[in-house]
Amino acid sequence: MEKINQSVESSTWITITHASDIAAARRAGQRLADTGRFDDVRAGQLALLITEAATNILKHAGDGVIVLSAVHAGEMDGIDVLAYDAGPGIGNMAQALRDGNSSAGTSGTGLGALHRLSDQFDVYAPRDKGAVFFMRLWRTPSPELHLASGGISLPLAGETANGDAWAVVNLRQHTALLMVDGLGHGPEAAKAAAAAIATLALQPGLRPAEQVQVCHEALRNTRGAALALGLLDPAAGQLHFTGIGNISACVIDAAGRRQLASYNGIVGHNMRKVQEFTVNCAPGALVILATDGIGTQWDLDQYPGLAGCDPSVVAAVLLRDYARPRDDASVLVYRVPEPA
Repeated sequence: MEKINQSVESSTWITITHASDIAAARRAGQRLADTGRFDDVRAGQLALLITEAATNILKHAGDGVIVLSAVHAGEMDGIDVLAYDAGPGIGNMAQALRDGNSSAGTSGTGLGALHRLSDQFDVYAPRDKGAVFFMRLWRTPSPELHLASGGISLPLAGETANGDAWAVVNLRQHTALLMVDGLGHGPEAAKAAAAAIATLALQPGLRPAEQVQVCHEALRNTRGAALALGLLDPAAGQLHFTGIGNISACVIDAAGRRQLASYNGIVGHNMRKVQEFTVNCAPGALVILATDGIGTQWDLDQYPGLAGCDPSVVAAVLLRDYARPRDDASVLVYRVPEPA
């Protein structure tokens, strides 16, 4: 089994408001590069990605956010760079990505460099709706290696520990998806979330209803948590799902948006009913899980073209526009792949 992609392997958030923040973001990237055993060339490319993305925020939006995260695929380690802002967006993306084009009086090589240097690149920046740039760099160049999932998790302002967490485990024939919201905020909530992730890692192939019961026992010595679990069978085109507590879950496909039901309770303390549902989930469908730190009024139809973007971009847009300021906030997006 490959390494788990999960948010407990903490992301680094850097608010970009001043030129000095660019250096802070580069230092954070270097720490991740060292952990991921990047060589000097790849670490240098990562530094360029971060520099160009942060500089672009300052020039065009005035302020924004850089999120740096470790990512895995099999034995391959990588680093994701998400840059988002609420600025003016980009009117002509194809033109903006061509070297030599600039709307800020510069040499115009920044956005083109982001595209060239990344193994995986995507952007969503419609006019007047801000911009989200997503770049992935693997330890060794692997432009053909793409992941079907993308998640983002933001702790409550002023907290360093995050009570929200998500995880994705790719098995031989299934993919397990988890979103957990530890009760309350801070270190104790984070402890409950981490316990759920660790429990999933032990037996990720369990059906969701059984997995929730196992988590219920594992979280008894914690505050407890809300939990949503999905087990995707791409070959059958089905998603098996169980939810306990206030986590939003839906499937979005050509037929529209289908909400998945969760039952009241706290995993680890008070869980009266566990029921598993199976829904059709065809290739190309999006499975979206979000904690209650994300407002529920979002509608992808209000974002033309966003549903076709990389899952990390979809997650970042939803968090940027719908995160509630008084809670941890997390979004996990998974695009169902074609059967192998």
